[in-house]
Amino acid sequence: MKTHRRLILSLAMAGLLPLSTHAQNMVLKAHDTHPAGYPTVAAVESMGKKLEVATSGRIKLQMFPGAVLGEEKEAVEQTQLGAIQIARISLGVIGPIVPEVNVFNMPFVFRDVAHMRKVIDGDVGAELLDKVTKSSSRLVALGWMDGGSRSLYTKKPVRSPADLKGQKIRMMGNPLFVDTMNAMGGNGISMAYGEVFTSLQTGVIDGAENNPPSYFTANHYTTPAKYYAQTNHLIIPEIFVMSKVTWDKLTPADQALVKKFAREAQLEQRVLWDKSVEDYSAKLKAAGVEFITVDQKPFYDATAPVRAKYGVQLADLMKRIDAVK
Repeated sequence: MKTHRRLILSLAMAGLLPLSTHAQNMVLKAHDTHPAGYPTVAAVESMGKKLEVATSGRIKLQMFPGAVLGEEKEAVEQTQLGAIQIARISLGVIGPIVPEVNVFNMPFVFRDVAHMRKVIDGDVGAELLDKVTKSSSRLVALGWMDGGSRSLYTKKPVRSPADLKGQKIRMMGNPLFVDTMNAMGGNGISMAYGEVFTSLQTGVIDGAENNPPSYFTANHYTTPAKYYAQTNHLIIPEIFVMSKVTWDKLTPADQALVKKFAREAQLEQRVLWDKSVEDYSAKLKAAGVEFITVDQKPFYDATAPVRAKYGVQLADLMKRIDAVK
């Protein structure tokens, strides 16, 4: 009998048998490329604290911000293997597997941030999360997070597409985004984010585009690009996911807790994000950045060919998004 018990214990310790039929203890490693204190990081940390309380310490979360576990591509691969349990990622790495999420990358697919939030909180948002979870990605989609509304910062003021003529503007490395800038009147330049500061200083580019918190924290406002034209041409939500390897180890009750607190994290991050945009916009203005309110319609009209080119398979989804009031 003792020999039998020892065999069972040794198999359990080797991971070949469960030690118990009850829910197990685990530490969830969470990854984010953003730094400590960033809204997405803080929201996932809050989710972890709630999980720890609700499970009496059985499930804990350890956050690794600032890309310390690798850049996004490496982090996603580790999450798929179960080495990382939770990750906040951009849609770029999901698009090749679930093409429908590419609809959120379209220029002016959302009228404004409020419209985007209604979409991700509603049926379309829920369906796309479900598609990611049911795909071959080996990821369980937990929820959406705000990734900001992107506008132009340039060395010369921009008030219309005509003002962009001849200006070299850095865009994220995706043909859709480069084509978007070209359609808006500028010259879209694909460039790594880490190269933008020096390129603005030396004149390699004339401007870039991003949200106010990123514009400030990357110190791009200290370059000659001190005009911020509020085009809001891209409003791209981000997604946070759990490794399916980890998800399958959770009991149904623990899975329900994770889903509940993930939903709360989505809403908490939103509040933190709005405060962040407000604070950093004030800092930018205090530092001498001129915020320019533009008529968005000429920019929207100019990018119609981009939506037509990249949205052939997404036309019905775009119609549904447009119909959300």
